[in-house]
Amino acid sequence: MDISELYDMYMKIYETEGQIMVAVCDKSLIGRTFQEGELVLRVTEKFYKGISATEDEVSAALDRATIANLVGEMAVACAVEGDYIDPEQVLVIDGVPHAQMVRI
Repeated sequence: MDISELYDMYMKIYETEGQIMVAVCDKSLIGRTFQEGELVLRVTEKFYKGISATEDEVSAALDRATIANLVGEMAVACAVEGDYIDPEQVLVIDGVPHAQMVRI
């Protein structure tokens, strides 16, 4: 496996008012917009493009997160495999998986 394949996701962490929000997306989706009916998903650099991250780094961030926003096959699969997201709750917008997590 090429080492660059380990870092095929962007992750950005926001910390405000005692909340930790983690935004993760597959790198190939950055800057793109997906639409299906009235649903629109914008994968903006401003919101998602943080550090290049591995699955282990994403999982470690999700352990601490109170809120998460995940877009793409790899990002959502990482959250599902770590039991952060119920696979039945994943939305697919124009062929792209999207999931959100809120921990109360």
